[in-house]
Amino acid sequence: MHVISQALTHPGLRRDANEDSYASSPDIGFWLVCDGMGGHAAGEVASRVAVDAIDGFMRDSDGVAAHDITWPYGIDVNLGVPGTRLMTAFRLANRALDARIMDDPTLRGMATTAVAVLLQPGEGDGYVPALVAHVGDSRAYLWRQGHLSRLTRDHSWIEEQKAAGLLGEDEARSHPWRNLVTRALIGGGDPLVEITPAALERGDRVLLCSDGLSSVVVDDVVADIVSRRPEDGLENVCQMLVDAANAGGGPDNITVVLIEVDEV
Repeated sequence: MHVISQALTHPGLRRDANEDSYASSPDIGFWLVCDGMGGHAAGEVASRVAVDAIDGFMRDSDGVAAHDITWPYGIDVNLGVPGTRLMTAFRLANRALDARIMDDPTLRGMATTAVAVLLQPGEGDGYVPALVAHVGDSRAYLWRQGHLSRLTRDHSWIEEQKAAGLLGEDEARSHPWRNLVTRALIGGGDPLVEITPAALERGDRVLLCSDGLSSVVVDDVVADIVSRRPEDGLENVCQMLVDAANAGGGPDNITVVLIEVDEV
């Protein structure tokens, strides 16, 4: 298995600070985007604390036999070891946020969304097994043979209204409650993390992004940009995505991580 990846973050055109954070760890087959929330730079703290905790645990547990590590929440037989690693990492991040808030009460109310992809060890029959984990409205997309599909479902009020048939796509994009998430890493009780399996094929691209991209650039435009091929390079494709969000007003921080399965 061989993958290539690139990441880019930008504050956007209307924010002084960048409250997004990301981890790009191709050596362990792991990538992560977190979008922080909270005033007085608390969002920046939240996303960075979460990234450090999640990426740190994924690194510490990489390649370690299940019986050689203490699992703070046990092993979930329904998720297996790879899924348990992701669930544990997200829970530990939530615990780390709680600890920071206890140490500094001015950070109370900070939170962060998170979306991650983990390529599992070993290979299937012509595909790479992967897991996507997310909380909130940061997204994962799969681009395959000219078609872009979402691997995640936003945990947001808007998404709930759309699913109920109460809002259309155009109305949702301009609704005043479009940024209201229903799940996030906030400290306190364990987060409800959604974990989704995926089977990646040669030529597939996976895009992780904060809502600074997805709330501004429609999926058809994202698909057109992500489809750019090799002469553009992943770095340039990431720049095109950021540029498209800024061309749409750049109202929020923008982070994109693009992964391509080069060889199975």
